[in-house]
Amino acid sequence: MGWFGSFKRLAAAAFVTAALTAIGALPLSAHAESASNKAKAAKTAKKPATGAARNAASAKTRSKTPVRSTKVVPARTVAKVAPHKPVVVAIEPAKASFGQIYGLHRTDDPLDLKSSVALVIDQDTDQVLLSKNPHAVLPIASITKLMTGLVVTEAHQSLDDVLTITQDDVDTEKGSSSRLLVGTQLTRGEMLHLALMSSENRAANALGRHYPGGLPAFVQAMNAKAQLLGMHDTRYVEPTGLSSNNQSSARDLAVLVKAAYQHPILRELTTSTDASVAVGRRQLQFHTTNGLVRNPSWDIGLQKTGYISEAGRCLVMQAQLAGRKLIMVLLDSAGKYSRIGDAERIRKWLTSDGSPVLQSGVKPASLSN
Repeated sequence: MGWFGSFKRLAAAAFVTAALTAIGALPLSAHAESASNKAKAAKTAKKPATGAARNAASAKTRSKTPVRSTKVVPARTVAKVAPHKPVVVAIEPAKASFGQIYGLHRTDDPLDLKSSVALVIDQDTDQVLLSKNPHAVLPIASITKLMTGLVVTEAHQSLDDVLTITQDDVDTEKGSSSRLLVGTQLTRGEMLHLALMSSENRAANALGRHYPGGLPAFVQAMNAKAQLLGMHDTRYVEPTGLSSNNQSSARDLAVLVKAAYQHPILRELTTSTDASVAVGRRQLQFHTTNGLVRNPSWDIGLQKTGYISEAGRCLVMQAQLAGRKLIMVLLDSAGKYSRIGDAERIRKWLTSDGSPVLQSGVKPASLSN
């Protein structure tokens, strides 16, 4: 039992030593352990170990491997990602038009128009063919420029005079842009063309500034002409239409269209589709704001579009349909192309039987009523 007892004591001591080393109680330096392992590996490679020695060496090597040097490679690494937070962008709601505020869109009409105000009359007889809120007074946006053109034309100033765009012509009302930069020089005729065809705001304002007596006198002349025509619902404060204080009714605007139609130059400039003007060394191309002018289904003699948020989409036209000369006024239309859609509905209605059929809600009347 003596040798067996000695063997047990040695084995127990080896076991304790291995255990203490494994838990770090008997630490080995990284260099010493590495050197020891390399030496043992070299010795093992040179001389095969006996079975007992192999087992002991294997046990000793396993027991002396420090926990801190063990590399554990996980089967799958799951990255922790912060929960997604949706980006909230503040969107300013569209500004309501005056017609929406007044509830005019609740008015029914037989054609289900998107315009809250509509008027169609026979130009020769003043017979009203379609009427919807004709006396409602609303902002008219760039329909204003039709009166601007009328006042300029009747002032008989030379259309060849060169006018200059200045800082005074820059829009401070709505902040709209323009390709007519400060310092741009064009003739009065070119300014008038761009104002009526492309609704160029700086051109319209420059026309007013170059009127005898300046802009105040020009606005006064606009209002005086409106009163002379019997447009008693109408008021102008500037020549572009950017101000929502430029207001009128469908009935008044029909009178304006009829008066403007008497001037060939206004018929020509409002119905042209394109224009090219020289600005310095560049040629700038401008286009009509009314796509119906290009439409072969329409025979338009005079037109003007307008838009600011307070006014909605606006359109006035003189057109020949079904053999009749008609004046059409559409105000406060909701939607970018809705005024065009409304005009098409009216055209189809007027031309479907060759003559309009008055439906419920539409009563014949005289423009003077």
